Amino acid sequence: MKMLTVSLLVCAMMAWTTAAAVPEAETGEGTELSIQGGNSPIACPTGWTGYNDRCFIYIPTEMTWADAEKNCQDRGGNLASVHSFEEHQAIQGMILILTQAYPLTWLGGYDAVQEGAWFWSDGTRFQFNFWDEGQPDNRANAHCMLMNFGGKQIYSFRNIFLFFVSKSDDNGKFYKDV
Repeated sequence: MKMLTVSLLVCAMMAWTTAAAVPEAETGEGTELSIQGGNSPIACPTGWTGYNDRCFIYIPTEMTWADAEKNCQDRGGNLASVHSFEEHQAIQGMILILTQAYPLTWLGGYDAVQEGAWFWSDGTRFQFNFWDEGQPDNRANAHCMLMNFGGKQIYSFRNIFLFFVSKSDDNGKFYKDV
């Protein structure tokens, strides 16, 4: 576990010091699928997955947290917020089905405004977390949330290029293809 953490820190520092801008045209494609569970069915646009009256899409394009959030906003949403363990499992299951793996994936959580005060980028209340052991530790000024660290947990980091999950609450009314 310590070796993985050290490796992530080294990779993040390398990405932070040598990262180039991601072209805006590089947006990735989602895949349509159904997640079991949730409280009601929802009609989502092609490529988006419905769960608990929200639509999610996994974007297999590596971006920084800020670029991923902007990409989600361009699609009419935000990086995904997670409000229960069941929702966490559903999002993780969607990613596993699409990738056959647990790639590190950005979520919409951040504490850049005030250290230790976590918010969701969509403005919803931050009540649920599923931190990995010892997290968040603010090592290397980590202010952004990701999932699938160690195959199952949420962990915080910053300025590394990761895939991401977008979500929207508007039932597909304002989705844009980016």
